[in-house]
Amino acid sequence: MSSVPGWANVEERRNLPPALAVSTVILGIREGKDGGPDKLCLPVVRRVRQPHAGMWALPGGPVDPRESLGQAAGRNLAETTGLRPSYLEQLYTFGDIDRSPTHRLVTIAYFALLNADQVCATVQDDNVAWFDIDDPQIAQMAFDHRKILDYAMWRLRNKTEYGQIAHRLLGERFTLAALRGVYEAILGRRLDPANFRRTLKSTASIEETDEYLAGGQHRPPRLYRYVGHGPDPLEVDPLHG
Repeated sequence: MSSVPGWANVEERRNLPPALAVSTVILGIREGKDGGPDKLCLPVVRRVRQPHAGMWALPGGPVDPRESLGQAAGRNLAETTGLRPSYLEQLYTFGDIDRSPTHRLVTIAYFALLNADQVCATVQDDNVAWFDIDDPQIAQMAFDHRKILDYAMWRLRNKTEYGQIAHRLLGERFTLAALRGVYEAILGRRLDPANFRRTLKSTASIEETDEYLAGGQHRPPRLYRYVGHGPDPLEVDPLHG
């Protein structure tokens, strides 16, 4: 998780300067099982050494001396999961004194949203897995990583507007039903379709297109698109951040 001198015993490690690491919360969307609601999910990695050996953790690792924080987040994410998102948002700094049982550890957390195609790019490994965010298998995670995940979910529910979420999770074109499904997954509750449609009508960053979703036995639904202007406040280049 971090680089500290191998010769140091536990007491000596506690007196060393804090080690610096990065962790990343990557959220994607997948269809619910048996017609159920869509679910938010994330990749986690199984720790293979102490502390917390065998527990699930967020992808991450130490920051090399000659790389930026964003570079470290992008590198660690690619090395552990194979994922290379186009952007990473710096989420928060976690530095409680006792968050690591062996030494003082400060973690810079990053955050990103992936669409379905990007989710499928994850490496296949016994120590890498995708879980729904409410899966009991990740109710307890290594270090304070469940706290980091819960903070990312709070941020997503409260600080991101409709168009950005649609663009990140659904791609260039999407139906209102698909977007409503995303928001139901984020909020963890059903939304009234008519009220949701009225809310979308007042959202300047989403507009209807002349295109319709192909296939199906009923009248095809209209497709919408994200038309946000100016720099995306979530945009952080992982190679330069």
